[in-house]
Amino acid sequence: MNGLTMMVIAIVVLGGAYLLYGKWLAKTWGVDPNAKTPAYELEDGVDYVPADRGVVFGHQFASIAGAGPINGPIQAAIFGWVPVLLWCLLGGVFFGAVQDFSAMYASVKNKGHSIGVIIELYVGKLGKKLFLLFCWLFSILVVAAFADIVAGTFNGFAADGSQIAANASVATTSILFIVAAVCLGFFLKYTHLPTAANTVIAIALLVACISIGLALPVYQTTSFWHLFVFIYIFIASIVPVWALLQPRDYLNSYLLVVMIVAAVVGIVVYNPSMNLPTFTAFNVNGSYLFPTLFVTIACGAISGFHSLVSSGTASKQIKNESDMLPVSFGAMLMESMLAVISLVCVGFLASGATLPEGTPPQIFASAIATFLSKLGISETVSSTLILLAVSAFGLTSLDSVARVGRLSFQEFFVDADTDMDNLSPTIKFFSNKYVATAATLILAFALAKMGYANIWPLFGSANQLLGALSLIACAVFLKHTHRKGFMLWFPMVCMLGITFTALTLKIIALGGGLLAGTSANAFGDGLQLVFAVLLFALGVIVAVMGIRKLFEKEPAAENA
Repeated sequence: MNGLTMMVIAIVVLGGAYLLYGKWLAKTWGVDPNAKTPAYELEDGVDYVPADRGVVFGHQFASIAGAGPINGPIQAAIFGWVPVLLWCLLGGVFFGAVQDFSAMYASVKNKGHSIGVIIELYVGKLGKKLFLLFCWLFSILVVAAFADIVAGTFNGFAADGSQIAANASVATTSILFIVAAVCLGFFLKYTHLPTAANTVIAIALLVACISIGLALPVYQTTSFWHLFVFIYIFIASIVPVWALLQPRDYLNSYLLVVMIVAAVVGIVVYNPSMNLPTFTAFNVNGSYLFPTLFVTIACGAISGFHSLVSSGTASKQIKNESDMLPVSFGAMLMESMLAVISLVCVGFLASGATLPEGTPPQIFASAIATFLSKLGISETVSSTLILLAVSAFGLTSLDSVARVGRLSFQEFFVDADTDMDNLSPTIKFFSNKYVATAATLILAFALAKMGYANIWPLFGSANQLLGALSLIACAVFLKHTHRKGFMLWFPMVCMLGITFTALTLKIIALGGGLLAGTSANAFGDGLQLVFAVLLFALGVIVAVMGIRKLFEKEPAAENA
């Protein structure tokens, strides 16, 4: 099979799923376009801020995608292209899109509350406390992995000390991109120009950032960019969403569209061959197809992180309930499409079962640049633009997950019925947004030093377990409000089996390495082992509590 055929199959499957399955879910659950959404009902100018469908879609897509749908499929390609393609398509439709839509739907129907608060309402306070602790630990892993990926994308020096112009240009452009987003945020808030005028201004800012970035590259090391990224996300996670998050997403939406269109056009024009085998083996270098494939490809199939974005930030910006289907279900299918494109890229550059050298974003950018060269476009320029888009993905994910981690930490210390005006000094300290953000990022910074490749297996396992817990929470909500939730049961059971198996294997591997003294980084592996054990224990307890609620006697109907 060639890359063009694979892409056409993906477009037909994912497009059909949106038109048939997605709209059926919206009708079955009862989306009400006349209902007042939490963005208006609880508008506070910080987290609850109504935004146009395109802006929220840009935020949702950029946040959930990050580097995930590029990293996962490329790493999992060691098993061959058939299992990767099947998981991206079937997982994306019946697992990921269902989870994302149900999480956003449950949140919007519950005043924009996060999944943690929904668990409190329908499972109990203890379940909520444990789930929020799980989310906080998970957020630390996400920040660590994605921060290292972004810092590596900005790194201006190769291993031999030579300069990497493309990375340095991406770094400059990304810095300017942040400044432009802040300026655009204030502009959009205090002016009320037509959408067409705002679009022209946004595109002009984007072009200016790229032009200056290509002309004035900034060469710094990965260590420098680690520090820069963490300072940035500390600020980004506490400022009002209109000041940075929304305008970044507005600019991102154009960048993302350009990247995906360029990738699609490149594949159509070049029609790349697939040099990967259809299937290699069930055991590749000690990694088994089950559960490795299913936790390596998270974003692109199903990712628990998506439920945190859907219920933690995006649901608070939904202007109309009818926007939920395209913003959540549609964004997930778009991410699955990006995962398939990533598979085409690695398949083209592979040599049999041997994957190309370089990080997944570099492999992705190199392949797309080669495709576009057939149109006479400079490989240097196109590679820089693709890397810029990938870093934009990563930074937006970091914006969102740092905010989610901060909110999870804060919500752990307060309940839905807590009197916020009469908090004890201790609770007031720990629920402070600056303290919560610092607690999240300090641990993440320590883990980021290990490198994303070492963190990814644990991140993937925790991520998919979070997806299973979110499906359980949404299934309980649907049952309590007398809505059909059977479509959540199969993915929920599958992900519980996959993730508990993966976490068990990870705990055994980390513990064995530490006991045998063969660990290359005892502190980092020890920290990962603590995280793995805590995540496993918390996951078991929350899953058992949620499943018990699912089997309880049918409660009286509730309004939601």
